[in-house]
Amino acid sequence: MNQAIALALAEEMERDPSVVLLGEDVAEAEGPFKTSEHLVQRFGPVRVRDTPISEMGFLGAAVGAALTGLRPVVEIMFVEFLGVAMDQLLTEAALMHYLSAGRLSVPLTVRTSVGSGLGFGCQHSQTLERWFLGTPGLKVAVPSGARTAYGLTKAAIRNADPVVLLEPRSLYGRREDFNPGEDAVFDLGIAEVISEGADVTLVTLGQTVGISAEAAANAGWSADLIDLRTIQPWDKEAVLSSVRKTRRLVTVEENQFTAGWGSTVVSEVVSRCHGQLLVPPMRVTAPDAHVPYGPELERRFVPSSDYVESQVTKLLETGALPSAWWEDELRV
Repeated sequence: MNQAIALALAEEMERDPSVVLLGEDVAEAEGPFKTSEHLVQRFGPVRVRDTPISEMGFLGAAVGAALTGLRPVVEIMFVEFLGVAMDQLLTEAALMHYLSAGRLSVPLTVRTSVGSGLGFGCQHSQTLERWFLGTPGLKVAVPSGARTAYGLTKAAIRNADPVVLLEPRSLYGRREDFNPGEDAVFDLGIAEVISEGADVTLVTLGQTVGISAEAAANAGWSADLIDLRTIQPWDKEAVLSSVRKTRRLVTVEENQFTAGWGSTVVSEVVSRCHGQLLVPPMRVTAPDAHVPYGPELERRFVPSSDYVESQVTKLLETGALPSAWWEDELRV
């Protein structure tokens, strides 16, 4: 996936000379996760710039650059580091089009690594979609592999609005064959139906796409497996259409239960499909706890394919909402 991102960046920089890349270690070191490999050699240090360790400073500079004709791509090493630059992103970049009565746009792409699975500890392993959701003017997308990372990166750079790309860190080294090019670019806000089934709708995002696909492949039930790809805006019609067919909804989320993106999906589905659902909507999530450092505990934190399969099976067999593993084992 990291190679797909580097390829998308290179192609967009070649296509549009206004595209620039800046961030910590993106030039000489080629990115902490090698997502900007060979770019400084190809495009030079003016368009590929290493920055000081000052997210507030270089994200603010990128907002100004976007307002004055460039299309900056900012890399934030870990999503937690965006915390010191939220003013620049949420009250400047996201609001500028509105504040200028449509005269100004901010074609800014903010890329950052997210998620658990590589033992980075609680301060470097969160997904934190909740930081950005609900801010008008800001788009938020999450790739689930090399192909979607390529397409989402190019779509984000071409978009006239600020876009946050949350890249699951555990997928950077995951291989996937696909054909790059214009056919691999898709619109933001459009979900993808990965597979079709009759028993349940599984709505997934990021690394839970692969987890849920594995669960469905080994289960005795069939599922409409949906990769949201963009969670702001999210594809309501794709989800509602599927739920009206299966009459059952499960979201599979890496985030903690409280304030997770699935609560918005469930709320919309319940409001629109009231009376059509055969079982209660279910959210399969991580517990309301910090991401643990120990590998055994970290593996328990993110829903596994076995856990997803078990939870969905219980839901379908009983028609009732099963308890989460931490409710059974920890009595929280």
